[in-house]
Amino acid sequence: MKVRRPLAACVLTAMMAASVFYVSAPLAGGQTPSPANAIANSPNPDLIGTLTKELSITPAQATGGAGSLFKLAKSTLSPADFGKVADAVPGMNGLLKAAPKTKSSSPLDSLGSSFSGSAGGLASVASSFKSLGLSPAMAQKFAPILTQYVQAKGGSSVAALLEGAFK
Repeated sequence: MKVRRPLAACVLTAMMAASVFYVSAPLAGGQTPSPANAIANSPNPDLIGTLTKELSITPAQATGGAGSLFKLAKSTLSPADFGKVADAVPGMNGLLKAAPKTKSSSPLDSLGSSFSGSAGGLASVASSFKSLGLSPAMAQKFAPILTQYVQAKGGSSVAALLEGAFK
């Protein structure tokens, strides 16, 4: 008798296998990548280090999650306003490129329109966060860290633009 596993279990198994490969795959010279190396090689080591430490996530999750939220901001803000946010965040292009590619027809993508307030905007990145192995609720933990970072680098008016994009 053949046992059928739910699709979610298959995807989870594949993600776990990929993460084990990433952690154990040797680099040139026989070294394995360390979280410190991954942070140092990220588009914005300062921001990725903060996210990794405060949220207890991997550098890849931090980079992809930040990229997903900045991608949301880019789609929500005017080009001029997003330019102000981008100017405050070194490595913005790399962060945006790190955002997971998602299918716009995903039921999780349409979930955002059914929420009001900050949950609505942040819910629109649910599929991106799930593809990173993060719960969609983690977006609500990323948002204040990103906003605080932007405030420190670009001032309160730029941080307010970003905060507004998450609503």
